[in-house]
Amino acid sequence: MSGETFITGEVKRTVDDRFRISLPVEMAQAITDESGETMLTKERAGCLSLWKAEDWQARQQQGVDLIKQKIQAHRLENRWDEVQRLGRLLSTRNRTIQLANRSRCTIPEGFREFLGVQPNQDVMIIGAVICVEIWNPEAWQNLLEQDMPEFGTLFKDLSG
Repeated sequence: MSGETFITGEVKRTVDDRFRISLPVEMAQAITDESGETMLTKERAGCLSLWKAEDWQARQQQGVDLIKQKIQAHRLENRWDEVQRLGRLLSTRNRTIQLANRSRCTIPEGFREFLGVQPNQDVMIIGAVICVEIWNPEAWQNLLEQDMPEFGTLFKDLSG
């Protein structure tokens, strides 16, 4: 992820009957790469994230390459269950999408259920500094209640 990107903001949007969400233009621009692609990923129950596809793919490929090296060096022989689990998650975790009109995102099947929203339901669009997140409002509220008391400490730790 490039150092010049710093995405913040909180916006409420409504999912339309075709599972489309309009993103704020500045957020959409921040997560669309030069080829017009965006990576949609499953983050945690009730949350999807959007990244520049090029950046996400490079980051993921680095990790996959390391795991391949460990497999070839027989360093994961006793961890096949974990390797298979990782493979299943990698297979379903992300999908490359293109934003319509550079700011409208369609949530594909498999991701809709993970987000846990229905057509005509609100979602929260959150700038998470290095990506944009789409939250089920209830899951977002729960995370805020959990994390907000630690904001000051986290800010001081990361900025100090």
